[in-house]
Amino acid sequence: MNFQITKEPINVQSIIDKVIQREAGAITTFIGTVRELTHGKKTLYLIYEAYESMAVKKLEQIGKEIQEKWPGAKVAITHRVGKLDITDVAVVIAVSTPHRADAYEANRYAIERIKEIVPIWKKEHWETGEQWIGNQLETVEYPDGKPKESDLND
Repeated sequence: MNFQITKEPINVQSIIDKVIQREAGAITTFIGTVRELTHGKKTLYLIYEAYESMAVKKLEQIGKEIQEKWPGAKVAITHRVGKLDITDVAVVIAVSTPHRADAYEANRYAIERIKEIVPIWKKEHWETGEQWIGNQLETVEYPDGKPKESDLND
């Protein structure tokens, strides 16, 4: 399974192994981690949630988009949900392509598209309080902790 949502810690090497191919001259990885400071606030931990079946479909869509834009690309993406502490790995993207420039571009494309279309959201817990953050671009708020049905269908 090249595209998944998991509650378990992500094994980075296992994601890389999914994209190894004889035709590839490059493999790039993106490893998104939980940082301690966000907008000047000290984060204690995050809780990620997802509309899992839709999230997997959107990750698969991103993989197809990459294969159309960068022929020969192979993609694997895993995003973690649940409670994540500082420095925990939240997302791993691995892309292999025949040439390195394409691998870099495709990997960057993947993380930007994840933030645009994949229904994953988080609750930030700080020293001074907590807040559900809306979509990953932080352009839509989810004050009740989850998106409205209409938010998921966009």
